[in-house]
Amino acid sequence: MPIRFLAAVLFSLLVAGAAPLRAGDIPRRPNVILVLVDDLGWSDLGCFGGPTATPHIDRLAAEGRRFRRFYVNAPICSPSRVALTTGQYPQRWRITSYLDDRENNAARGMAQWLDPGAPVLARELGRAGYATGHFGKWHMGGQRDVGDAPLITAYGFERSLTNFEGLGPRVLPLLDARDGTPPRRHDIGSGSLGRGPIRWEARAAITGSFVAEAVAFIDEAVRAGKPFYLNLWPDDVHSPYFPAAQLPPGADKRTRYRAVLQELDRSLGVLFDRIRDDPTLRNDTLVLLCADNGHDDGAGSSAPLRGGKTWLYEGGVRSPLIAWGPGLVAADAAGRVDDTTVFCSLDLNRSLYAISGTPLPAGTMPDGEDMSAALVGRGQATRQAPIFWRRPPDRPGKNGIDNPDLAACEGRWKYYVNFDGGARQLYDLEADAAEMENLVAKEPEIAARLQRALEAWNASVPPDACVPR
Repeated sequence: MPIRFLAAVLFSLLVAGAAPLRAGDIPRRPNVILVLVDDLGWSDLGCFGGPTATPHIDRLAAEGRRFRRFYVNAPICSPSRVALTTGQYPQRWRITSYLDDRENNAARGMAQWLDPGAPVLARELGRAGYATGHFGKWHMGGQRDVGDAPLITAYGFERSLTNFEGLGPRVLPLLDARDGTPPRRHDIGSGSLGRGPIRWEARAAITGSFVAEAVAFIDEAVRAGKPFYLNLWPDDVHSPYFPAAQLPPGADKRTRYRAVLQELDRSLGVLFDRIRDDPTLRNDTLVLLCADNGHDDGAGSSAPLRGGKTWLYEGGVRSPLIAWGPGLVAADAAGRVDDTTVFCSLDLNRSLYAISGTPLPAGTMPDGEDMSAALVGRGQATRQAPIFWRRPPDRPGKNGIDNPDLAACEGRWKYYVNFDGGARQLYDLEADAAEMENLVAKEPEIAARLQRALEAWNASVPPDACVPR
C-alpha cells in the first residue's frame, strides 16, 4: 500500500466530528445562497469595524450571526474556492495557488483545473432535488490559454454565468479610464477561448449582472417548486478598480477600492431584498457571506491581524463570515457576534450537507467537520482537528519577509514552521490576534504537538513545486 495513502488514512483518523444538528432543528430542506466576495479584508465591512459604509451587508449581519474565527483554507483564490467547493484540502486536487496559463500551472506542480470527479456539494444537492446555479467568478479551470477545461455545468450546476476565470456563458469587463480614450477590454485571453456566449459590460456593472441572473434563477426555482442552491461569487472587490462613482482625479487605490465595495454592497442589496421581502423565501433560506482570502495590499484591511492576501498569517486566511436565515437561525442567536467558534471552509461545506439533509458523496474522505449546529446558533461546537495550510508555491514572501511554508491552527493556538524545521512561531490568538509575541520557547509541548500534526498532514497530501523532494 503506498506510503502517501497510508498517511492520508492516518491523518483522517485525527478528524473528529463536532456536535451536529438535532432532528427537527431544521424542519425543511432550506434554500442556500453562498456569497463569496473576492479579496475582502477581515475588517473591511462596516459590521466588522471597517470604515466603509456597507448598509445592506451590515443589516444582514445585524439580523443574523457574525463569526470572527472563521478561516478559509488558502490565502489565494483558486485553492480557497476548491476547498469550499469540495470540502477537502485543495492540495488533494493539486490546486495550491491561483490557476494561470498552462506553462505556469505546470511549473508550480499544479493541475490545470479541478478534476470534475471531485466531490462537489452542488452536484449532490442537484441529485437530492435542488436547483443549482453558479453566478460569478469560478477560477477552478478555464482561464488564460486553458480552453479545454470542463464547463461549470460539469460540476453539478444547472445554470452558470461567469467572468474570464471560467468557461460557459460569461460577461467580460470593459475598463473606462475616463480620459477620453475608448474603454479597453480586460479578459486575459478569455475572449478568444470560445466555449460559451460572451457579452461585454462596464467593469462596474458586472456584479449587478451576476445578481440579476441569480434573482432570475431564484424566480425560476420558486415557480418550479424546487429548493435551490446558489453560488454568487462576484469578482469584486478584486482589482482592477473601476467604480461607477465619479471620484476625484488621481484617487488612490484605497479610495477606488472603497468605492467598489460600496457598489458591491448596493448590488447585493437587490438579492438580499428579494429574499427578505418574500415571506416564504425569508423563512426557508440560509444566506452565507464570506471572503475567499485576505485583502490586497494598499486596498482593503485586515487590521489588527497580521498579513493579507497570499500570506499564511491571520490576515491572509481569517475571513468575515455572516450567516442569515430568520427561519433557520435560532432567535436568541440572531444579532450575536461569535468570537469563539473556530472553523473553516471545509467545515462550512460539510455543514451544508447536514443542513440540507443531503448524504455525503459515496467513498468521500471529507476534511471538514459538521458545524451546522453552531452555524445556525442551535448548539455550541468548535472544530476538533487542527486546520492546516501550506503556502502557495509561488508565494515565498516579499520585501525580505518570509511567508512560512506551513501553518496550523488549533483553537487558540496558531503555529508556523518552514519545511527545514526553521522559523518556528507559536501565537496565542485569544491574547494576541496580531501575532506579535512568539511563544515557542514558553510552550514547547504545544509547538511540538502541532509540528507532528503538520508533518502528518503534509505527508498525506500531494506535493507541489515548493515542497522539497
